[in-house]
Amino acid sequence: MKLWRIALRLLRQDWRSGELHLLAAAVVLTVGAITAVGFFTDRVAGAMAGQGGELIAADLVIETRSPIEQGLFDKAHELGLTAAKTLEFSTVIIGDEGPQLIQLKAVESAYPLRGQLRVRASLAAPEQIASAGPPPGEAWVEPRLLYLLRASPGDLVQLGELEVRIGKVLAHEPDRGGGIFQLAPRVLISLADIPATGLVTPLSRVEHRLLIAGEPDRVDRFRAWAVAHGPNGARFVDARDARPELEGAVERASSFLHLATLATLLVAGAAIALASRRMVERQTDAVAVMRCLGAPRHLLTRLFVLRLVLFGLAASLVGSLLGYLAQFGLAQVLAELFATELPPPSLRPLVLGIGTGLIALLGFGLPPLLQLARVPPLRVLRRDLGPPRLSAGIAVAAAAAAMVSLIFWQAGDPRLAWQVLGGVILTLTSLALAVWALVRVARALSYRATGIWRLGLAGLSRRPVGALFQITGFGLGILALLLLAVVRVDLLNTWQQGLPDDAPNRFLVNIQPDQVAAIETFFAERGIRDSGLFPMIRGRLVAIDGQPVVPEEFADPRAERLATREFNLSHAERLQADNRILAGQWWTGPEAPPQFSLEQGLAETLGIRLGDELTFAVAGRELRAPVTSLREVQWDSFNVNFFVIAPPSLLGDEPGTYVTSFHLSSEREGLVPELVRQFPSVTLIDVDALLNQVRQIIDRGVLAVEYVFLFTLAAGLLVMYAGIQASLADRRIEHGILRTLGSGRRQLLGSLAVEFTLAGLVAGLLASIAAELTGYLLATRVFGLEFAFNPWLWTGGVLGSGLLIGLAGVLATYPLLIRPPLHTLRRAD
Repeated sequence: MKLWRIALRLLRQDWRSGELHLLAAAVVLTVGAITAVGFFTDRVAGAMAGQGGELIAADLVIETRSPIEQGLFDKAHELGLTAAKTLEFSTVIIGDEGPQLIQLKAVESAYPLRGQLRVRASLAAPEQIASAGPPPGEAWVEPRLLYLLRASPGDLVQLGELEVRIGKVLAHEPDRGGGIFQLAPRVLISLADIPATGLVTPLSRVEHRLLIAGEPDRVDRFRAWAVAHGPNGARFVDARDARPELEGAVERASSFLHLATLATLLVAGAAIALASRRMVERQTDAVAVMRCLGAPRHLLTRLFVLRLVLFGLAASLVGSLLGYLAQFGLAQVLAELFATELPPPSLRPLVLGIGTGLIALLGFGLPPLLQLARVPPLRVLRRDLGPPRLSAGIAVAAAAAAMVSLIFWQAGDPRLAWQVLGGVILTLTSLALAVWALVRVARALSYRATGIWRLGLAGLSRRPVGALFQITGFGLGILALLLLAVVRVDLLNTWQQGLPDDAPNRFLVNIQPDQVAAIETFFAERGIRDSGLFPMIRGRLVAIDGQPVVPEEFADPRAERLATREFNLSHAERLQADNRILAGQWWTGPEAPPQFSLEQGLAETLGIRLGDELTFAVAGRELRAPVTSLREVQWDSFNVNFFVIAPPSLLGDEPGTYVTSFHLSSEREGLVPELVRQFPSVTLIDVDALLNQVRQIIDRGVLAVEYVFLFTLAAGLLVMYAGIQASLADRRIEHGILRTLGSGRRQLLGSLAVEFTLAGLVAGLLASIAAELTGYLLATRVFGLEFAFNPWLWTGGVLGSGLLIGLAGVLATYPLLIRPPLHTLRRAD
């Protein structure tokens, strides 16, 4: 208890004297950034999941071939969840023009549980939000069915044994995103009408769905119960299973947020290191007095550790409060952008923030603080002894251990963590070598220079260790500012431009080979640019490296589903622009030997590696070939893409259809009836709603990343301030001596401008190189984006850094020059 009282008393004294202000600012900013990101991404993740739920019309969907059991309804109601039932199957509708194959879906009145069902009163009428599904006796149909039947709203059609009236035109069906490539037009009716149609019997092939919505934890509890007690073979679908386009956009937004968090953490960590070093220098005298009064080293060591932990907890709690308030303010600003209210955050970010603050403080601040226990009592009489030096290996090892652990903890993605860690090592090594070279050059030039140039160059070479810490801090601060520019101006703009306004919003599927030329002519005559017509061949994966594929043997539910489905295979000579080879090589020429190129995610899910031989059952025969490349596919480009591609030598002679995508503006909607009537067997699919959903997620992700980088900006300014403050104690004595020897204020200010400007130019040059290289690696290796060289980054980084740091250094040290030299020298005694 005595040790605790001493620690608390010393903490109060240090705070009142201002010893801890800079270190507290660094810790509070670090924890504030981490918790702001944690709290906000917690809420955004919940909102995005809810927004993603719009694509399945619920938070969770259970799909089964058998009718939904009453026990599932009872369990959902017991947990306070909302439930609704739908069923879907293919059938025929009969109009005045004869029968037409359709995809019929029957829904309860509560449908949809998430998202909006939008309809039109007629083909030309504006969209309206439907508060419930169709009433009994009414059918809502897709526009292309009206074209095929030559019907209009109000006409009667026959659906099995029931005659129904066409009521509305379907404009947007929220859970259509999960199955956009169904070939037949869709018709929506009330579930209450199903018995009267006579279309569903015990032998009918019907897909039953149970839609669940509610609090995330309750949905998770229901899912766990349903997996254990639900029907065999049921498929559980959540928002991220709905479409890979949505998943790709959400994952990329998450990666950008993790990047912003890591940048803030790295820069604020440097500020903690510099502030700790300054605190050690300023507390050396007080510790020497304690040693004179008989305090042993082991007592001081325990005291310093306890003080640091107590200080870290207090600063981390303040930082957590700052982070919570920051995310709350941002959430209020962005609330209107989300379709639903942002859910409250969990307590996990609080634990994460406090843990981050303590690890950073102990890793960067404890080693230099422990050296105070070795201060000799003689320091009270001999001020020239200075603080004892700590082993460089111990300091570097402690800081490296803290940084590595925090990087991997915060990154959330091992590949991103390794990229960042490699960049940190390269940046710090480059900064150290550059500072060493600068000190050597400055020392050599100082003997030849005169006036303020000699004093400025001598100031750089006089304290090599201090120069290393100072310029490294400057470099990291400028790097933070430049990374803000790189990520915001280059990467985020590229991400947004990757889904331009004219991105494909229509798909044409089921194009027969003899229709390809006619389709191309139709597009060319009307000035429609498509993404290319690609062959599509149906095939089932039956063996991997000679081992039969048994779906039940896969532990991952997604892998089991993929093993049971038929794949859309394709063949091509050239790699598509939005595909990137991650492993292996793409083939060249139409005569390339048989082989497969797989999408990386599919390969990971099914456990397929480079070199494995795959066997696909295609058109009644088996095709075998090795996997020679793994691709990263930019699904959110909305171009036509495939999981599995082969060269023409393997699939070129197989029967199949063609598919393409294109953009059709709202002003040219009149081309749709013409296209459908000219090619009645071709299926036109509108994905404009899904496209807008992904574009909104990108825009929200950009806003979130910009906000998070404000913390990085503050951390950069703080680390530059800490770098300037780190040398003020030595400069106070030096300037007092120089003024005693006759140097004027103007001459000393000029020398300071030379010293800090040169340091800023070097730091800016290195930071520009690091920022450009980091931007390139992040764009090409992490986010799969195009990277463009930015010359303005170098101009602003080098010249702006020199001007900013030169001006800041002069302003920070100016108060030392206006004090009388005698006052300064007396304080140095």
